Amino acid sequence: MWGREQYTLYGILFIVFAILLSVSACISIALTYFQLSSEDYRWWWRSVFSTGSTGFFMFLYSVFYYFKRSNMSGTVQTLEFFGYSFLTCYVFFLMLGSVSFFASLQFIRYIYVNLKMD
Repeated sequence: MWGREQYTLYGILFIVFAILLSVSACISIALTYFQLSSEDYRWWWRSVFSTGSTGFFMFLYSVFYYFKRSNMSGTVQTLEFFGYSFLTCYVFFLMLGSVSFFASLQFIRYIYVNLKMD
């Protein structure tokens, strides 16, 4: 039905997913560096929330979408929409938060291994 085009979609989605993960890692490393520069060494949870908060904004947009753009009504539709939206946003929070944490952890290990005390 779609010809060869169905395989192109998955390739593009994979490239966008790889860009999302790499941008999240770079943002996390930059924010961790700024935090360490200001001599605040409690970087663990802040690194998780730095890009993990994207899931929170996704959920806020789904609330906006439900009330302003969609024509959904009824209790079952509302519960199903917000249930799946919450689960999807929570998975994004965990995924981006863990990528952010491990990128910051590798950055911290790299800079402290190469730290020279003269």
